[in-house]
Amino acid sequence: MDDSTEEVLTAVGPRLKALRLSRHETLADLSASTGISVSTLSRLESGQRRPNLELLLPLARAHGVPLDELVGAPATGDPRIHIRPISRYGKTILPLSRGAGGLQAFKTVIPAGAPETEPNPQVHEGYEWMYVLRGRLRLVLGELDFVLPAGEAAEFDTRTPHWFGRADAEGVEFLSLFGRQGERMHVRARPGTD
Repeated sequence: MDDSTEEVLTAVGPRLKALRLSRHETLADLSASTGISVSTLSRLESGQRRPNLELLLPLARAHGVPLDELVGAPATGDPRIHIRPISRYGKTILPLSRGAGGLQAFKTVIPAGAPETEPNPQVHEGYEWMYVLRGRLRLVLGELDFVLPAGEAAEFDTRTPHWFGRADAEGVEFLSLFGRQGERMHVRARPGTD
């Protein structure tokens, strides 16, 4: 095996883990949707098991990404992002960025009439920034419970138990930026003039 092939295979595990974390899924969730055991998934993500086509195809389907994104195929020079919506738990998540590393951008739509769910706060590594485009978003963060209207933003360490959903019967749309290594977003505004 040449060095470039070894390099591609070594990068698959971190990509798989980043995709899973960006979707706020546990290894058990991913195991249930792919039929791949939790131990195999863990070994793939940590680089202790070599990826093969039999494992990568169901993972690409589960994550809603093309297979070449998992193996880091060379860039084609095409700047367009081909959005493949992911539907889960009444939410539609639209990945707005390419690749599995670094900051990831998503648009989430929870339509009116989507099934209501009770808050079930989760934790994982990373840092998240959210901006509400339309509607009202309910954000449970630790012991706090917030309602964010359109135009409001929030940021938090995802190691704090968190959950989000519709605040009322109307639909909600929001953008989120997620950094799996705890990267923080920096939003700068011009100082007001007095």
